[in-house]
Amino acid sequence: MTVESPQNFFWDDVVKQAQLVNKQTEKQPFFSMAPMEAVTDTVFRRVIAQAGGPDVYYTEFTNASSMVHPQAKFSVQGRLAVAEDEKQPVAQIWGSRPEEIAGAAKILATMGYQAVDINMGCPDTTVIKNGAGSDLIRHQELAKEIISAAKKSGLAVSVKTRLGFYQAEEFRDWLPIILRQQVAVLTIHLRSRKEMSKAPAHEEYIDEILAMRDAIAPQTLIQINGDIKTRQAGIQLVKDHPGIDGIMIGRGIFENPYAFEVKPQQHTLEESIALLKLQLDLFDDVNANIAPKHFEALKRYFKIYLRGFAHASALRQLLMETHATEEVRDILDRELAKVYAEVAADEHIYRDNGVASADVAVANQLKLAQETKKYN
Repeated sequence: MTVESPQNFFWDDVVKQAQLVNKQTEKQPFFSMAPMEAVTDTVFRRVIAQAGGPDVYYTEFTNASSMVHPQAKFSVQGRLAVAEDEKQPVAQIWGSRPEEIAGAAKILATMGYQAVDINMGCPDTTVIKNGAGSDLIRHQELAKEIISAAKKSGLAVSVKTRLGFYQAEEFRDWLPIILRQQVAVLTIHLRSRKEMSKAPAHEEYIDEILAMRDAIAPQTLIQINGDIKTRQAGIQLVKDHPGIDGIMIGRGIFENPYAFEVKPQQHTLEESIALLKLQLDLFDDVNANIAPKHFEALKRYFKIYLRGFAHASALRQLLMETHATEEVRDILDRELAKVYAEVAADEHIYRDNGVASADVAVANQLKLAQETKKYN
């Protein structure tokens, strides 16, 4: 249960629904897909929902300053678009001016959003130069003012941050500041800003963080992020650290679009191609009816769906040379019959990065053994 306030009904419902989905008597964590720049828009959220999505979604992170500016507000409309048939996401915003955060949060309330997340962990240099993202770790009074400003909207307010700016151990001073603000959810990426994503996530600090929460703000939900790639890995992390309330998966979704499945199952290449085609259709719909979208941004997704089978790399290369969704469809129509014929013996199985890499390693070992035998 989150802090007892009408504004937190959103998160109470997320917790309850996660328990129902998992159909377990023991407490189950809720799962979310991390807010990712130029990734987690209404298009990709709906694709992942088709693949067996999480309990809660986030928008791309959106500049509060642009939201309240008379001219700039139109530039962020696509980031905050929500389709009628999709689960209402949490809006993530960033900024360093409390009055702009307050204004942006009020706008979100008029748009139908029920929850807003404040980004206090983004490591991007431009964001930091604007005094936002992980720079707020170094400006704690301002961080408190920003949270207070967001709460004026009546929305459920949460925060996503890192352990520290320079050192992971800074969490001992930083996280209590946020916990004392009684936010609904505190999401912690288990690295410092300086570490970016280059160091392993500091799971060794989880129990200390949970004890800190229990002592300072027992009603605040703790969500963990960093190096968690599948629902099963998240479940194991919660078993190892029972006080965790939620698990957030980010980059793992680029290795496996089925990362949130409650019961993992083998998927075919046809299923994977169907997800790609769905993304193309949704992209066209949003581009025509909601806000202009840049086709080049679509190319980052091709590797999600096309990997782990014969000629995957060659097919991706063809798609990387396209400039419109119709060109992508034309290539798929022309090439897929050949691809399916090549992988028929493999039953068209779609494989994530780990499995595909293992298969390649085995194939290379066999090839090396055969060549060694040939020349001996």
